[in-house]
Order: sequence, then structure tokens, then C-alpha cells
Amino acid sequence: MLLAVFGVVLVAILLYGLRFTGDAGAVIRSSTLTTIMIGSGVCALAWFTLMVLSFVALRPKRLPQNGQIVSGIVVGVLAVSVMAPFALTASAIKAVGETLDAISAPSDGSQPTHVPIRAEDPWNGRKRINFLLLGGDAAGNRESVRTDSMTVASVNIATGNTVLFSLPRNLQYVRFPASSPLHKQFPNGFTAEQGLLNAVWYYADNNPQVMGGRNRGPQALKDAIGHTLGLKIDYYAMVDMFGFARLIDAMGGLQIRVERDIKWGGKFGTAGTIKAGHRRLSGEEVLWYGRSRVDSDDFSRMGRQRCVIGALAQQANPATVLTNFTKIATATRHMFRTDIPRDLLEHLVPLGLKVKDAKITSLQFVPPLIWPGNPDWHKIRTLTLKAIRESMADRRTVAANASPSGAPATPGATTPRVSASSSPSKSQLIAKRPTQTPTQNDDREAKSLSELCGF
Repeated sequence: MLLAVFGVVLVAILLYGLRFTGDAGAVIRSSTLTTIMIGSGVCALAWFTLMVLSFVALRPKRLPQNGQIVSGIVVGVLAVSVMAPFALTASAIKAVGETLDAISAPSDGSQPTHVPIRAEDPWNGRKRINFLLLGGDAAGNRESVRTDSMTVASVNIATGNTVLFSLPRNLQYVRFPASSPLHKQFPNGFTAEQGLLNAVWYYADNNPQVMGGRNRGPQALKDAIGHTLGLKIDYYAMVDMFGFARLIDAMGGLQIRVERDIKWGGKFGTAGTIKAGHRRLSGEEVLWYGRSRVDSDDFSRMGRQRCVIGALAQQANPATVLTNFTKIATATRHMFRTDIPRDLLEHLVPLGLKVKDAKITSLQFVPPLIWPGNPDWHKIRTLTLKAIRESMADRRTVAANASPSGAPATPGATTPRVSASSSPSKSQLIAKRPTQTPTQNDDREAKSLSELCGF
């Protein structure tokens, strides 16, 4: 009878698991995690009961006293050993659920940008989805978080083809759409905090009277970057840079091609050197590989940071995640914040799997293509639209038309233009252009990460 019940349970588990072969995202659904957790607990208790009842059925009292003690200890060890995998599974699933709940936005409509998630169409008819990926630096010598790494990932939902748009932290005088409270405050462009893009979040958070509420930094930055690129930024995800280092360590390091020696620590790189070559870097090394400006500049950092993103996308495979998922879950909980609703996470899993195997191109708005102190807003939008069109035209893609805002394109649509009010004022045009940069940048447009990073 017990073997028959065991066989039925195995078949039931197999059938339940087959449900997720075509819908991997359903695995992280709250109801699924709860079912697995309860099922693991029930199985643990069932096996424990089976071991104890089997031992009792053997009538251990027939044994001498020493035999009873030894056999009791053996059965106890066996019972605990059999229960352990189920207990570990339940514990791990609980940690995953708590992590997902902690880092994601609630799906109860309390968020100002909340859109109801429909299972049949989670993207609300969109063909393209745009994520703002941020690296926040909250070092001890800073008053608040500064977004020193800003990349927009524009993803084709049908194919996973992705374009990464990198914006320099020192991009100056960004504009805001008319719907943003900062549009009235800065009609000719953002001029607070030296007018730097990486200070928009900081300014909005520290001036709630201007924004009309507290903690509006993410929305202000989404507005600014979306208006700059001519895109609608749907969601943001920010990683604390020091927390990111812990995540890399939890994964067992990251394999990266280091083109040349990278010194880090202070102005002269006295703390250490990351040697050139194909190397597996620790979390601290990855952090400084992306942050160091020794014998370098912001634009070099941007290039290295996008290679880190690409390497992470490739190497965070299911085997690595499953092997280290308890450590990864713990690290993620303390380093990550986003406005992606909890109910949308299950739909991001299959999209993420598409992105891993799709074409990823990259475009960064740095000299000589774009001068941060005197940016050509029309050129930025034109290049953005062109990069998206080229990504969609790849031979591996499925035919799908989309405008850069993500809505279906209309026939005869023209390249978005920036109004005359978007031009910098005369005082802003005085900004001096750098005559050179240590980075070997050119005026070519979007390129593949495989070419750029040597994957």
C-alpha cells in the first residue's frame, strides 16, 4: 500500500512539474511557491511517519537493550536524513517568495504607475517594453543615492532582441515632459546640482514640495530619460553597487574579458589591479572593474558596465542560479529595488529567457557621438529610433512593427523631433567640450555586445 501511494505521489509530482515546461514563469507565482512549500512539508512528515511506523512494525522490543538503542539511533538518523531535502526545499522556496515580495512593487494599485496585469496580455498590447537599469552609489561620503550607471534596455517582446542605451552620468540640462512637475521648475533644462543627469533622482527625493510627494525620484528620472530618448520608460530596476558585488560572489564570480589592466582605489589606483585577459572576477573586482576611473574616464566606465550587464545576462543560467539560489536570494533582497509589480515577475521569466538567446546591441551617447555638456537632443532621438529599427530588422527576428514608445507604429510616422524649447540656453552652451578622451570611442552607432565585449 505504501509503495502504491508513493508511486501515485511521484506521478502527481511529475504531472504537476510538466505544467511549467511551457510556462517557466509560473514557477515563481505566489500560489505555486506556496503549493511547493506545503507539499514539501507534507512529504517530509509522510516520510518521517513511514520510517517510524516501519520501525515499530519490526517490533524492536524483541532486540536486547543495546540493539534497541542502536537501532533507534539508526532509524532516527535515517528519518532526519530523509526529511532534510524536503525541509531544505521548503526553506529555500520560502526565501525565494519573501525575496520576490520584498524587491517588487505591490500589485494592489498603491503605486502611481501601477497598471493592472492581465494574464492573457500582461503587456497590454505592447510590442516593446523599456526598462531603466540603474546602478546606485550610496557610498559613505555621499548624502544620498546617486545614479551613476544608467542604461535603458528596450526589449522586443516577440523576439527578445534588445537594444541597450547607455547615458553618461554627466549628461547635462536634460528636459522633462510637460506632464512632469519638473518641467515647470526647469523649463529650459535641469540646472540643479550642476545640471547632471545622475542628480535628478537625488533632487526629486530631496524636494518633495516640487514633485508633489515623497520618494518621487524614480519617476523623475524615468521622465527625464524617457523624454531624452523619445521612449516611454515602463519600469526601473536599481541595484546598489556594493550589494551587486555580493550578488556576483553568490554566483561564484563572473567571467569577463579584461582588455587592459584596470587599476582601482583612489586617484592613482593604489588598492589593486585587475589584470588583462579572460578572467573570473570576484564581486569586489567586478564592482571596481565597472567603477574605476584611474587612467580612464566616465565613458570607459560605461563601456565596461554594459559588458558586465551582458556577461551577467549570459552567465546567470538556471544551473548557476539553482546551485547558489539561497545566497543569491539573500544578496538580492538587500541590494535591489524596482517598481515592477509582483504579478508581472512571472511574465518576465520567459521574456528573460528570450533575451538570453536573442540579439543584444548597444548604443552609448558619449563623445564624439554626443557631447554631454552640449547634447544634440534631436540626434539622440534619431539614433535611438534607428537602433530600434535595426534591431527589429535582424534576420532572426519575427516580423513585428513597433514605435520607440512601444505602441503600435502608425503608417507614415516620422522621426520624433524635439521642440525649439528643448535647445539649451546660451549660458548652457558655454560648457567646454573636451578635446579628447582616453576612451577609444568612435561615431559608429549600435554594435553587438559580442563584438564589444568579446563574449
